Amino acid sequence: MTDDEPATLFERVTRRSFLTRVGAAGVAMGTGQLHSLALADSDNVGQDGTQGDIAPAEGDSVHVRLNVNGTLHELDIDPRTTLLDCVREHLRLTGTKKGCDHGQCGACTVHVDGRRVNSCLSLAATHEGEAITTIEGIGRPGNLHPMQAAFVEHDGFQCGYCTSGQIMSAVALLEEPYGHSDEDVKEAMSGNICRCGAYSNIVSAIQQVRRKA
Repeated sequence: MTDDEPATLFERVTRRSFLTRVGAAGVAMGTGQLHSLALADSDNVGQDGTQGDIAPAEGDSVHVRLNVNGTLHELDIDPRTTLLDCVREHLRLTGTKKGCDHGQCGACTVHVDGRRVNSCLSLAATHEGEAITTIEGIGRPGNLHPMQAAFVEHDGFQCGYCTSGQIMSAVALLEEPYGHSDEDVKEAMSGNICRCGAYSNIVSAIQQVRRKA
């Protein structure tokens, strides 16, 4: 190119100038986003200057009637509330444990109309009209369910965190069409994880109750 020829677009834009322009554009966009967030936060500052919670929109709660362990409960809850959080946080039935919260460990197992359910994956509001049973509804000290008594007798737990879910699955298993072998029990209980590794004792406890049923 001679001094008299106009520079092309490619020749006028160097690598350094290109990166400089891109960086400047990113800063400008980021500044705009931060400014928008700052305005949103300023709208949420109380009269005392403290940051307040964003008030939920009207109608965010739903009214539900849940039958839990034979007792009818009327609650106003967020429609996104899981059955697990409902029984633990609203009804204070903390025997049902929150483990993985992804339906993979079985610690949160409850019964819904006699079927075992991972309560962390189920919305509470979908269970109106159904019979929900937690570990508190299976048995109490002095009046244990045979499965609870068998777990104690066979040392079917160590840390105990998974035990309520294990027992709930084991009780449901009594009404399910599985075979009589230990392998059948292991298959039926495969959705319940014991991180302490007390599996052989759990199987022994279940088999004792199955033989007597």
